Amino acid sequence: MSLVTLLPFIVLIGAMFLMTRSAKKKQQQAANMRNEMQPGTGVRTIGGMYATVKEVNEDTVLLDAGPGVELLFAKNAIGAVLSDDEYNRIVHGIEHDLKSDMDVVPDDASSLTETDAPADAASDDKSVDLGKKAAEPADETTDEPAADAAPAEAQTDERAKKSDGGSEAK
Repeated sequence: MSLVTLLPFIVLIGAMFLMTRSAKKKQQQAANMRNEMQPGTGVRTIGGMYATVKEVNEDTVLLDAGPGVELLFAKNAIGAVLSDDEYNRIVHGIEHDLKSDMDVVPDDASSLTETDAPADAASDDKSVDLGKKAAEPADETTDEPAADAAPAEAQTDERAKKSDGGSEAK
């Protein structure tokens, strides 16, 4: 056999070795994480439940999921050990006070405007007309009425006829 025919097998065996090595490394890290659990630590199970570790045994963990709720889990069922800040943020909604030095943005924009005039004067500037415009005058160059000059009643009648579609078929 030549080296060219053995080369694909050598590459395949090397790739398998690297994949199993990285998987073993991840398993070892997960085992170390589970062994470092202590009572009072916040955890997330592989099912997505958040709880606090109450007691750690050889193969099991007793979790406190709420007042009077204690659950016994296998150590392998612990998906992540959380830091205190992360656990409090997720479970209790308590944010760590990292942004205490930053300015607080108000809920309304009234304090962001720098006008000294009262709010009443600003509202009297110009009224906004939200209604339909009246028919526009005819185009001076062609002596034809503008496209929007059709009566509103005719437009609504056409819409009613189009939407009335299935009234004849009974």
